Amino acid sequence: MTDRRKTRNLRSQIKRRRRVGSPMKAYDALPAELRHWLSSACLPWSPKSALRIWNKAGGTHNPSAACAHLNAIEQSMLRRDAGVWDTGG
Repeated sequence: MTDRRKTRNLRSQIKRRRRVGSPMKAYDALPAELRHWLSSACLPWSPKSALRIWNKAGGTHNPSAACAHLNAIEQSMLRRDAGVWDTGG
């Protein structure tokens, strides 16, 4: 049997990024609505990137619009990466 740990998630087209600092402190500092969205997200988001998108989408003034924008970005990323995992069967 092959060692699956060596090959899992290596076919993904999504870029890997190394974290700097404490991810839990960064997560705890996020607005409550954004933390709630992140808790149900399909993909693992860094607090920094989620907050950047949240702020650009006006999350402070319109949290529901910012969540909708985050959902759209996440769905786009999932569609882009779906071809990698499609085994054709």
